[in-house]
Amino acid sequence: MSASHPFIRFSDQDSPLPEAIALLAGAGLYPQVCAQRMQALGIRLHLLALDEGVDRAFFDDFPFQSRHFIPITRLGKLLTTLRKIQVQYAITAGQIRPRKLFGGLRFDLRAFWLLRQLREKNAATIFAAIADEIERIGVRVLDARSFMEEDLVDEGTRTPSAWKLPLRVLEHGTRIARAIADLDIGQGVVVHNGTVLCVEGFDGTNALLQYAGRFPVKPKLFVKGAKASQDFRFDVPVFGLRTLDHLRSNGIAYAALEAGKTLILHKQEVLVQAEAWGIRLRGYTLAQDAIP
Repeated sequence: MSASHPFIRFSDQDSPLPEAIALLAGAGLYPQVCAQRMQALGIRLHLLALDEGVDRAFFDDFPFQSRHFIPITRLGKLLTTLRKIQVQYAITAGQIRPRKLFGGLRFDLRAFWLLRQLREKNAATIFAAIADEIERIGVRVLDARSFMEEDLVDEGTRTPSAWKLPLRVLEHGTRIARAIADLDIGQGVVVHNGTVLCVEGFDGTNALLQYAGRFPVKPKLFVKGAKASQDFRFDVPVFGLRTLDHLRSNGIAYAALEAGKTLILHKQEVLVQAEAWGIRLRGYTLAQDAIP
């Protein structure tokens, strides 16, 4: 994490709460949970939907003057809107599918110019550049884990059933997950007994798990984590019921999530359902002691 963008734990009340925040929302449950956390603290929100996958009922629940649909390809409009609503902070939440950035879509001049400046064009470099452009107009893009501490995986997070995989299998999986994350390939990997079955790529986690289901071996371990220099302004690994269901349907009985860097949305519900489906789930750190 960049030292210039520290993880502000507003819930610890060490920092004053912002009066208003722009929520830059993508698809999925994450924006709704994030909004609930901030609204519970009395923070006024402006919703800027950057992906058409944003839940329609969630979008419509905001006052008309506080909600805006601005495709991620319209960077100039995004910056103009942020200036107009006069917020000091923005926070991103939800999935903005990377293929939208490479699918022959029409970019406005600001976005086109930004892309031309990038030597490497992938989701990480593009979203980092967009976050930098937002900060250049005086709006600080918060670490996206802010307000979400209760949803973070910790090393003690685990389902009740015993974890039976050898430590060497977990260490192998976490090492590979960090390596592919550091190479900007993806954030997930599926391994079996020291063999890499498949790694996450452009198509995302669900495609990875579906592909892993083709291998008739057991047990399979799914590992999800972040890179050493992860920019948490726009990219936090997320795990939820949908991913859990993909694990179940593809015969993957173990999942390890990096502690402090991965969110579990509706954590208790996910842990209960994982136990019911026979999926053993735990948090890990890269300097982990032996598994009890």
